[in-house]
Amino acid sequence: MEKWKIRTGTIHHSFYGLCCFFWFAQYVYVPYQTTYLLLAHISSNLVGTIIGAYGISQLVLRLPVGILADLSSNHKLFIILGSFFAGAASLFRILLPDDIGFLIANILSGTASATWISFMILYMSFFTKGDQTRATSKIIMANNSGMLLGFVTSTFLYDIVGMMVICAFSLGAGLIACVLSFFLHATKPSIQPKIGVIELLQVIKDKNLLLYSCLALVQQGVQMATTMSFTNQIIQDLGATNMVIGFSSIIYMLSAVLFAKLASTRFLELLTKKQWIYSSFLLLGIYCLMVPQTGSIFIVCFLQLIPGMGTGILFSLLNSEAIKSIPQQKRSTAMGFFQAIYALGMTTFPIISGSIYEHLSMKAAFLFLAGTCFIAFSVSLIYSRKEESRSLKKKVS
Repeated sequence: MEKWKIRTGTIHHSFYGLCCFFWFAQYVYVPYQTTYLLLAHISSNLVGTIIGAYGISQLVLRLPVGILADLSSNHKLFIILGSFFAGAASLFRILLPDDIGFLIANILSGTASATWISFMILYMSFFTKGDQTRATSKIIMANNSGMLLGFVTSTFLYDIVGMMVICAFSLGAGLIACVLSFFLHATKPSIQPKIGVIELLQVIKDKNLLLYSCLALVQQGVQMATTMSFTNQIIQDLGATNMVIGFSSIIYMLSAVLFAKLASTRFLELLTKKQWIYSSFLLLGIYCLMVPQTGSIFIVCFLQLIPGMGTGILFSLLNSEAIKSIPQQKRSTAMGFFQAIYALGMTTFPIISGSIYEHLSMKAAFLFLAGTCFIAFSVSLIYSRKEESRSLKKKVS
């Protein structure tokens, strides 16, 4: 495992800044990407393919990247490459501002996001086993902070400077992240027994990894289909301007940052981890039921606090719980599997929801999303009760 030659007191700030620039580069153009492509007279089907390419490339690459990271233990290299690809993607958007350029760019952006495994595993290695949830919350807060800054930037500047300047911001942030990553020096990996690919893939049998990967598939799929997509469409249909749509996204991301911060404090101790998980899914289901029913832009914006909590607390817990029983030398592979599974949700849920919307209605699409949340709520509640029963039997015996 890599050890950074940076004083402990500066590690977290350096890493936080690096992560913020990385995710700013990845998301600053996202709120207006669909609008830009449709105004460029690109068909809606092709726009869907372009946007889907981001999730599909992650789905394909995340497990192989995780395996390679475990085999090499060189997380710094993956961080450098990921930051470079994040910036290079927007260079393609600037040089080829059409369907081909954006398709190539989204594939590169997906490749960059696949390297997030190394960001997470390396950062979590700075913390003890008992502090893994706090570590996960902190790095997800950095993730959400970068996205929030990106959304704020595009909300206030898109109508003034246009998509190409926004993409230039993305390019600049990616290059800054890439340069910063070169200053992170690492010692040689500690000597460990060689582990083969087949042995690494055995982590897929871990029941916690399987369960929480599937739950994350629902959480990320619902997030992508609602806050990143159809919730904005509902607000627009209610008469919202581009600025208001941007503010709605900012409320969601600000909520995600704040709840991720709370998840790294004693606030999390108000409930058990299992209770937070099934309660969050219940609230997400209620959110999906309420958003298409209301006729108020203000209420929809207020409801954005709920998926923000889902991203800030629920997703943090799903990450930490998924790999808590995985040995350190196999964690990149486990994280690669976890991220590949939830990338499947990010890709398929918007497609399924869009199809339901086209053939039935927006309310039916959100009803489908609510149903998946309630299924996740039931599964996590049942699993929690079984775990409590097992623990009680052990104490009695």
